[in-house]
Amino acid sequence: MWAEAARAVALARAAGVSIATAESVTGGLVCSALVDVPGASAVVKGGIVAYDSEAKHTQLGVSKRLLETDGPVCHAVATSMARGARRQMGADVAVSTTGVAGPETHGGKPPGTVIVAVVGPQGERVITVHLDGDRDEVRQAAVGLALAHLEKMLSRLPQA
Repeated sequence: MWAEAARAVALARAAGVSIATAESVTGGLVCSALVDVPGASAVVKGGIVAYDSEAKHTQLGVSKRLLETDGPVCHAVATSMARGARRQMGADVAVSTTGVAGPETHGGKPPGTVIVAVVGPQGERVITVHLDGDRDEVRQAAVGLALAHLEKMLSRLPQA
């Protein structure tokens, strides 16, 4: 079990907030890590895996124009994905992941590019990183990054 996931669930429970995920590059692994935590059902609403651009648009409401002009791997898309998950799931806080696990470039971005966005009552945070490793290593590191940033956002919420 991911320690960050356990802390995120505990923080969400203490603050009385719910969590949702919107995932592309991680393909549901962030939500899976969260629901591995005993008691997660009290705070995790669910997750949406939107792997291709059409799914990002239809499932999460990401603008087609944004996807066409900026590509699927950019800050605005990551933020829009998190906003969409928050709205679709009726959650207080949402985390999203988009990026390129490799081995080829995607949307003009090199393998290892990962963007994580967290949207909640305390605002929005987006981070872009370059992760080293093969496809699996990049995806696993992206899960850790997403959980760490979710935990950070949740730690700023007042306790209920």
